[in-house]
Amino acid sequence: MGQGPSATETALTLHHHDLTLRPITGPDELDLFTTFPYILNGELAKDLEAGRRHPRWLWLALRGERLVARAAWWSRPGAEHPFLMDILDLDGDPDDAVELVRTALSTLVAPDGDPPDYLRYVPGDWREQPEIRRGVEQRMGVLERLGAELFVERLRLEWQPGTPVPEPAGRLTFRPVRGAEELIGLMTRVLEGTLDAHSRDDLSRMSPRQAAEEQYRDELAGYASPHEWWRVATLPDGEPVGFVVPAHNGYNPIIAYIGVVPEHRGHGYIDEVLAAGTRLLADEGVPRIRASTDVGNQPMARAFARAGYVTVEHQLDMTWR
Repeated sequence: MGQGPSATETALTLHHHDLTLRPITGPDELDLFTTFPYILNGELAKDLEAGRRHPRWLWLALRGERLVARAAWWSRPGAEHPFLMDILDLDGDPDDAVELVRTALSTLVAPDGDPPDYLRYVPGDWREQPEIRRGVEQRMGVLERLGAELFVERLRLEWQPGTPVPEPAGRLTFRPVRGAEELIGLMTRVLEGTLDAHSRDDLSRMSPRQAAEEQYRDELAGYASPHEWWRVATLPDGEPVGFVVPAHNGYNPIIAYIGVVPEHRGHGYIDEVLAAGTRLLADEGVPRIRASTDVGNQPMARAFARAGYVTVEHQLDMTWR
């Protein structure tokens, strides 16, 4: 990277009247790409180094020298195609952004694949801030014209060091997960009655076991943090009640997944399971812990609040239908 445009990238430069659409030539163009402010700008250089992004996934729309729109995609290292679209900004005519995204997607999506979902981090009160709301609705409008729709709004949560962690209540015992098969089995069980929109969507297309296997393969198995952190919560006789997956996603320590099996819900066990995961990461001396849950998943949102997690922003997820 940083050695000028490749033959592929040069070939991707397209001109629509006086609009130039192309990916960046390399990290040396990040200053141009980050003309628009956004929280993810500071992560782009490291993402390129780590293989979570590639220059061909960061697209510009230029009128002369002026950046009028930009879009970017992300994936886990080693992926051939992007997993998420997580940057879209424009200044001026929404038509420019529509052409940019349409052109970029024609090069980024596998022939038999669907466009990657789009997510955007926004303030929790974005609807009450007219300027921010206009920007959000403008971006969403661009993608709606291309066939996307808002899928779910999520809470982005954070626990800060020094926040009290509830002491163990003594009702549950915690032990490390005994391999992938045990965790996938528990993940399969907690999908019953799930309030998570993405999980419910998965279950409309596949069995609970298939959904659990896919999430394990595509997300949990890829975390570089120790899998020994993962915990199963059991009753004194050893019967599993639930589990928690503390992890590090390459950006932050996180509560990656947490659940209580259906037959043990309604007894407040979720608080003890979440406290165990939080305590494990806190004992590692982490600077923060991040988590997320759907705005509509009120039981989980309340559990995070009881554990001292505060909402730092919201996340809007759009998907193609």
